[in-house]
Amino acid sequence: MARRFSARTSCLALLILLPSILNSQQPKPRARDLGIPFGGTTGPLNAITDVKGVEVGQRTLISGEGRLVVGKGPVRTGVTAILPRGKMTADPVFAGWFALNGNGEMTGTTWIEESGQLYGPVMITNTLSVGEVRTGVIQWALGHKFDDFDFALTTVAETWDGAVSDEGGLNDIDGFHIKPEDAGRALDDAKGGPVAEGNVGGGTGMECHEFKGGIGTASRVLPKEDGGYTVGVLVQCNYGLRRRLSVAGVPVGQEIRGLMPCRSGNFEVKEPWVASVPVCGAAETGTAPPPRQDRGSIIVVVATDAPLLPHQLKRVATRVSLGVGRMGGFGSNSSGDIFIAFSTANPGTGAESGTIPVTMLSNDAINPVFEATVQATEEAILNSMLAAETMTGADGFRLYALPVDSLRAAMKKYGR
Repeated sequence: MARRFSARTSCLALLILLPSILNSQQPKPRARDLGIPFGGTTGPLNAITDVKGVEVGQRTLISGEGRLVVGKGPVRTGVTAILPRGKMTADPVFAGWFALNGNGEMTGTTWIEESGQLYGPVMITNTLSVGEVRTGVIQWALGHKFDDFDFALTTVAETWDGAVSDEGGLNDIDGFHIKPEDAGRALDDAKGGPVAEGNVGGGTGMECHEFKGGIGTASRVLPKEDGGYTVGVLVQCNYGLRRRLSVAGVPVGQEIRGLMPCRSGNFEVKEPWVASVPVCGAAETGTAPPPRQDRGSIIVVVATDAPLLPHQLKRVATRVSLGVGRMGGFGSNSSGDIFIAFSTANPGTGAESGTIPVTMLSNDAINPVFEATVQATEEAILNSMLAAETMTGADGFRLYALPVDSLRAAMKKYGR
């Protein structure tokens, strides 16, 4: 039976909802908006899509709340797609990849290592959905009449967002809520322009330095004397402990002691992680929680229009580690820290016969690209945390957003 509302009740409800509606329409500040002193010059969007031709699409799945019921939820997950040359072509790009620590997965990397080329998109999702997303990419490619070989060894990377662990999580990862068609929708929605950050796509259920993490992006444009090339980075951030979080050299994680991961509600569940996660009231006030192991992962995708060959792009991918390290990551034993870099220069290298001319940036001229990669990685990680909103998921597990005021206070305290 439908409930009836009077005009007065409806107006009152609207007034109650209006502040939250207005707040949701106000974009959260990015690192640059706060004056964080990162080096380098950004592109116009400060995003991976500043590299001409790159498109990003995302599919976000959020539903349910309360107690975890495998197969039903709560669901906090998604898929992110990065297409080096957009979705209208299967023309490959030169690429290289690197694992700082390999407790994770990025499919297709053996062929990238062998051929030096990336065919199709780079997809990012949760750990148990890699197979579904891979199937979805191949189905999508066949539907768009692309050669099945080009996408047969497609690249899908992951980080863990699951509640079935010894330390909690937001998503019903064992419920396999991501389907092949979700990958297809992310690809269909891919476009250039601004990139959504935070609780979106593959980053929906992720945790970063014990705050809410997710998707983040940034870019750098090199000076004309260094070629004027653009370097763009996109991260899916799901790693690190609070006490190690550093921003532009400031030990921010040691300055922000409250708002630790916690559990809300009174759920009668048997999972061992429940006892190890503090109740939210204690976490908010800064009461020290039990120590957690440094777990989690980060996937980083680097795009550039600099004419780099595969061995040079592998070198670029290794430099991502320095950006992660600046923020406080060190590639812990159970972390999947896997990075891929590609160049949109040298089109047409997928030809099946003949001699293919290519251009290459001198090795002696590559240092600015390395530096831009480190800078953009560092900024993209912080952007992922600044964009993310506080989220509560399975069994009341809650991750708090990085508080902007506390970040500003910490930077000011250290003169940054």
